[in-house]
Amino acid sequence: MTRTIGSSMNTMEITKIVGGLCGSLLVLLLIETGAGAIIHPASGHGDDHQNAYVIEVEDAAATTEVAAEPEVDFGEVYAAADAAAGEGLFRACSSCHKLEDGANGVGPYLYAVVGRDIGGVDGFSYSDALAGKGEAWTPENLNGFLANPSDWAPGTKMSYRGMRDVEDRADLIKYLESIGG
Repeated sequence: MTRTIGSSMNTMEITKIVGGLCGSLLVLLLIETGAGAIIHPASGHGDDHQNAYVIEVEDAAATTEVAAEPEVDFGEVYAAADAAAGEGLFRACSSCHKLEDGANGVGPYLYAVVGRDIGGVDGFSYSDALAGKGEAWTPENLNGFLANPSDWAPGTKMSYRGMRDVEDRADLIKYLESIGG
């Protein structure tokens, strides 16, 4: 019997194709299982079975001296701070804070912030962490807050992760001090 182009496949041909695919998948599964057994040998060789060599070393804490970050006196850094450099750093703050007196944004306005009471902006809803501080925004307090707000005032609503560089914080605070101060 001759077949013409375009004739439909019968069930025997479909069965052969499906059987070939299933057989191929079975062979691939067996290869993967065999390779896994070679690369990851089965346990049962005792509790001390290891897949690598162990190299004994001396106590790392005793032989390695970790250089601690030197403690920086913020007062000295602040004395040498540059307000012009701080102006550039303020751009990141400007998405939430305004410099105009009384113009709150997502955060309170920062006009004359240096020396102002913490939580002292009327009309802004501070978190309890800041509202209950009872202190002023001194350069030192601002430095601590800007370094890591959530550590300095646990529970603060400010989601900023902090400014790592002490010189950058000093420059920013010097700039804020020049605005309305």
